[in-house]
Amino acid sequence: MMTLTTRWAEEAMCDMPLKEYPRPQMVRDNWVCLNGIYDFAITDDDVKWCEEYKEEIRVPFAVESCLSGVCKRVDDDELLWYRKKITLPESFKGKRTLLHFGAVDWECKVFINKKEVGGHLGGYCPFTIDITDALTDGENELVVRVYDPTDEGWQNRGKQASESHGFWYTSTSGIWQTVWMEAVSENYIASYKATPDIDKGVIAIKTDVIGEGSLKIKIYDGETLVNEKAISCDEAVAVPDMKLWSPENPFLYDFVLEMTKDGEVTDSIKGYFGMRKYSIGEYEGYNRLFLNNEPYFQRGLLDQGYWSDGGMTPPTDEAMIYDIEKMKDLGFNMLRKHIKVEPARWYYHCDRLGMLVWQDMVSGGKALNLFHAGVLPNIHGVLNPIVNLSKKDNAYKTFNRDKIEWRLQFEEELFEMIDCLYNYTSICCWVPFNEGWGQFDAKRIGDAIKEKDPSRFVDHASGWYDQKGCDFRSMHKYILPVILPKYDGRPLVLSEYGGYSQKIKGHVWNWEKSFGYQMYSSKEALTKAYKNLHEKQIIPNIKKGLSATVYTQVSDVEFEVNGILSYDRELVKIDEDTLRELNAKMAY
Repeated sequence: MMTLTTRWAEEAMCDMPLKEYPRPQMVRDNWVCLNGIYDFAITDDDVKWCEEYKEEIRVPFAVESCLSGVCKRVDDDELLWYRKKITLPESFKGKRTLLHFGAVDWECKVFINKKEVGGHLGGYCPFTIDITDALTDGENELVVRVYDPTDEGWQNRGKQASESHGFWYTSTSGIWQTVWMEAVSENYIASYKATPDIDKGVIAIKTDVIGEGSLKIKIYDGETLVNEKAISCDEAVAVPDMKLWSPENPFLYDFVLEMTKDGEVTDSIKGYFGMRKYSIGEYEGYNRLFLNNEPYFQRGLLDQGYWSDGGMTPPTDEAMIYDIEKMKDLGFNMLRKHIKVEPARWYYHCDRLGMLVWQDMVSGGKALNLFHAGVLPNIHGVLNPIVNLSKKDNAYKTFNRDKIEWRLQFEEELFEMIDCLYNYTSICCWVPFNEGWGQFDAKRIGDAIKEKDPSRFVDHASGWYDQKGCDFRSMHKYILPVILPKYDGRPLVLSEYGGYSQKIKGHVWNWEKSFGYQMYSSKEALTKAYKNLHEKQIIPNIKKGLSATVYTQVSDVEFEVNGILSYDRELVKIDEDTLRELNAKMAY
């Protein structure tokens, strides 16, 4: 289990960890954080109601993590039970009470005073329950019941495993993101979508409301009001003297969206947006990725988002900021969030600090077919390095997606993820499938994503089984030389490569079992190999059409020691000046 801690662990082990406002794009003043110590129990899966709680757990850290205070694995025939007493503040009286969960893995039911009030299926997206009608005056009892079969099930679980090994990591079960409440009136703003259009100089706002009322928006450049307008639920609003967002200048506009009825303000939310455009255009004979109508080379990193003490949950807000700021300081401008969805504040920090994001969908299905997902693609890479690996992905059994309910659940969670992350300025690309992990109908699904969100790129099949879909020709290359595939009109992206490794005593998860694609014994040797790779194979290919790169990876993760950072985030394993020098050369 997890014993390697980060510098933020002590701060995280408090009565209310991660207490910052959890949804920066839709802020209300009247809210309460419910993170902290809960009564906790693990029972057999046939238990209908838990009466006895013998343990405590620190929410929002998963039961498997050391920061939770429990540090236990959960079997597929067990249930998790959480209990907490809650009392509403005076400011909630006469209002509706919304209970929010950042993420609960995997299937949960929620009870207030032993009355079931709602639940959720899927381990990575936020959900909200109106619990008003189940509440009583004074103290109330919140109970959450969770079932998570991890890799014994078919659900979307990413790299989680009941027993970590190789590049499969310790499972994350139960509550693993912030729990909180807020008060609203009978007439309130449920959600909104903000889409920038820099060519027209407008921000398009689509608003979903509960009840009735009129809407007004106020847009601010810092403290200066630049536009104030009554709007409908679907309207484009001008942004005068528009300032563009980019990693080099991550300018964000603030706004206030008000709902009124009969002259009275019934709801007011604070949010922000950035004016930017992601598109594809021709430059030096190849179609490439553009930012704000200019060619823009994306030099990125694979970012798994795991922590040695918190698992999938960052120990603190400062820990999230450290990763993003450090990678930006080293000259990278993009992170590929790999097979995981982060807490909302991570994307907020990417927005305000200026870091592009490729967002993966979480993979799932039955156990991975290693022949099709690993052996065959690498054999093909040796024999035919410039020819696409051809295999139709409607052979559902091949990729362990043979049951239609599994495929339908994947699509439901995919579009749920896109909906909940839609407003983040920094997200520039959706990645539904990676290396054939549960891949199916990738071209159809990529086209459906593009129809839903034409404002972003889509990497429909990252890695092996290209289906000629939008928007990229996406290749992965480890150990073997980087040779670009035959250009077919789509931008060429190297969406995974590198994985150069070093293990360092006192900063690894497991010294004996640590592994990497190519291992080096010292920082100097690792730096030299990284420099040779980029000077000989990466930088020369930019002139040949290469549009983006994703080096593996930000940090070590459990047995993997191929990070630029050690798993505890204490060491930078490659010379920092060399990284900055090479990144400066990876541009147009």
